[in-house]
Amino acid sequence: MLDQALWSSDLIMPDPLKVIDFLPHLEKVARNAGDLALGFFNPGERTSADISYKNGGSPVTEADLLVDRFLIQELRRLRPEAAWLSEESTDSDARLANQELIVVDPIDGTTAFARGDARWAISIAYVLAGQPIAGVIHAPALGETFTAASGQGAFVNGRRLMASRRNTLANAAIVAPRSMHAALQSMTHNFILAPRAPSLALRLADVAAGRHDLVIASSNSRDWDIAAADIILREAGYFLSELDQAPLVYNRSQVTRGMLIAAPAPLFNESRALALALSQGDPAYDADARR
Repeated sequence: MLDQALWSSDLIMPDPLKVIDFLPHLEKVARNAGDLALGFFNPGERTSADISYKNGGSPVTEADLLVDRFLIQELRRLRPEAAWLSEESTDSDARLANQELIVVDPIDGTTAFARGDARWAISIAYVLAGQPIAGVIHAPALGETFTAASGQGAFVNGRRLMASRRNTLANAAIVAPRSMHAALQSMTHNFILAPRAPSLALRLADVAAGRHDLVIASSNSRDWDIAAADIILREAGYFLSELDQAPLVYNRSQVTRGMLIAAPAPLFNESRALALALSQGDPAYDADARR
């Protein structure tokens, strides 16, 4: 069990060494949660888990709920002082008074999980004073685990993620909503439309891993989709923001997000201009002119 004296509950920012000491505990919990989910996962086939549907029609499986209960139990044991925010738990504004928050998505990409598509993940972030300072995205069916802690770098399966050296969006591999594909293909920049992972957390982590160069995500994502990815991107040398370019703040009453952009730090302004033009249906966008 984690030493309860590891951090003081009134600490504004913990010692980086203590954050890095805490990260393996988060990773272990994520891996154990992944093992639970794998018990219901059938590669290429329908899950063995019972499936029901929320208001609005999105699916939830018994695996989502089992993993959520497991995460509550284990993470509250590690940080009993922290408030809780999860896709599969009842939310309360009582969390807003707490400096500490654990944000989880028990299975990000439930539809993929239910269909036997391996591109789903368990996402866990530890948030302090509105900022994620430790995060894990564990994709058990892919055999990949992304981790990051504030000031300590970002890693996938223990390999450090490096900042992109790209200095232009020309020929960039972009993951974007289907509604933007035609406009992107009509531009003169030879954009490559990269495959879109069902899990937003994995889509964002893949940018940090250099598998594609830019993600534009439609509005209506939630904090549990992005909090762990946010710290992983930041520690790998990338920015994640809404179109207003303001730093993302967590533990707000409103957990829904607008359109998001994830891009290498040197190209963020150019990427934002592209996303803004696409969102406004601007066919005359010229990336070179808007850097």
